[in-house]
Amino acid sequence: MKKIYLHEDAIISPLGFTTADNIQSILAKQSGLKLHPNSRFEHNSFYAGIIDDDILTKSFSKIGNSEEYTKLEKMMILAVQAVLDQNTQINLKEIQLIVSTTKGNIDVLMVDSKFPEKRVLLSELANVIQQFFHFSKKPIVISNACISGGLALAVARRFINSGKFKKAIVVGGDLVSEFVVSGFNSFQAISNEPCKPFSANRTGISLGEAAAAVLVSKEKNINEAVSLIADASANDANHISGPSRTGEGLYKSLSTALNEAEVSSSQIDYLSAHGTGTSFNDSMEAIAFTKAGLQHTPINSYKAYYGHTLGAASLLESIILKHAMLKDQLYESLNFETSEIENPINIIQKHQTKNLRYAIKTSSGFGGCNLAMVFKKEIDG
Repeated sequence: MKKIYLHEDAIISPLGFTTADNIQSILAKQSGLKLHPNSRFEHNSFYAGIIDDDILTKSFSKIGNSEEYTKLEKMMILAVQAVLDQNTQINLKEIQLIVSTTKGNIDVLMVDSKFPEKRVLLSELANVIQQFFHFSKKPIVISNACISGGLALAVARRFINSGKFKKAIVVGGDLVSEFVVSGFNSFQAISNEPCKPFSANRTGISLGEAAAAVLVSKEKNINEAVSLIADASANDANHISGPSRTGEGLYKSLSTALNEAEVSSSQIDYLSAHGTGTSFNDSMEAIAFTKAGLQHTPINSYKAYYGHTLGAASLLESIILKHAMLKDQLYESLNFETSEIENPINIIQKHQTKNLRYAIKTSSGFGGCNLAMVFKKEIDG
């Protein structure tokens, strides 16, 4: 089986600047979503998960000059640094850097930005991270809407198993920028309250910003580990922003990934869904899960904790999935209230323990892209 293992990781978010801090916040049912002023909205404000600039600057000043880097660059560099701090044996001449994002440094296009417009290029974002750490290999950039973070893991898996390189650090990040907020607001997709994924009374999306990073390789160097054993992506070719109402793209991704993993839907112990809280997305996912025979599998969304972190989302949520599997924990799908009448699915409504061997992470995004990844917990002895 062509698998890779997830090793050291890091999450930089409003819930904390380490993975452990983030999981503790989830266990405490804390949300990073706060009310932020914005005159473009009906109530002159919107809910989002935004990292405090002062806290970020203070943390970054320990490793570099904060004035030389954009907010997103600082977030992503801190995530990579945290991974390197946990594994001092990493050879930067051999390791591959893979960067995932949707909009990158889009904020440098604002009139008050002090950074050159060239920094808006995703290749420049990757180069800045590469040059900060002196990675020898040219970085790979993955940008495919909101499946970018998970797709970066899938690309790492495929390249490692084809012999292109042996190890990679995958890092993803995105901002709650004026551009992104305005875009979702133009769709009338932003909720006027913290989002409620998969609830029948959900009212839309909440945005968030975060960075996440993880080291991956074919080596299993610990007694208990989580591996990515299969992945599949498909495009439903429905609409530039609206998902297929039939869930065909996500269903195809799920069925193909399960087939590659040689695992049946009944063997899946946990499903970490995309779950944005919008009417069309959550309905589409429920239909796809039902078609794939996963409607009884415990399912949650982390969007009510973080907001939708775009290109970081499925990477960040895969890292949390890894630790949930290692701890045999299922985390509550925060803000869930009432079930859908059609295509009911098994939403996790409180923290609980369960033996977790196989889990799936799904993601969907603009342009009709869909991704499913199958993870396995391996225990020796």
